[in-house]
Amino acid sequence: MAISARAITPAFFVAPQLSPQDVVEAVAQGFKSILNNRPDHEGGAEQPLSSTIEAAAQAAGLAYMHLPVVSGAYTAEQVQAMHKALQELPAPVLAFCRSGMRAGQMFELAQTVR
Repeated sequence: MAISARAITPAFFVAPQLSPQDVVEAVAQGFKSILNNRPDHEGGAEQPLSSTIEAAAQAAGLAYMHLPVVSGAYTAEQVQAMHKALQELPAPVLAFCRSGMRAGQMFELAQTVR
């Protein structure tokens, strides 16, 4: 099953919540990194923990980063961390949150860092 990813740039894509099982598909679609912008437990017990997705990503040979942010409450430090992540993570990067919106907003904010 294909991941519902939306291209922001040729090197950065956003998607809604991923599961550990989605990691295999991410590899098949050519992604090199996964960036999780969703805080653990935000969606309740049915939301997979970041550590579970990270383990699947590492087993599949993908880089992984967890940079949790609360929608509409982004800090300067989080934006700076996102900027740094975009410089360091191998591309293409697949970022996700609940819907993909927050990951896209963080990408746009990171572009303002100089």
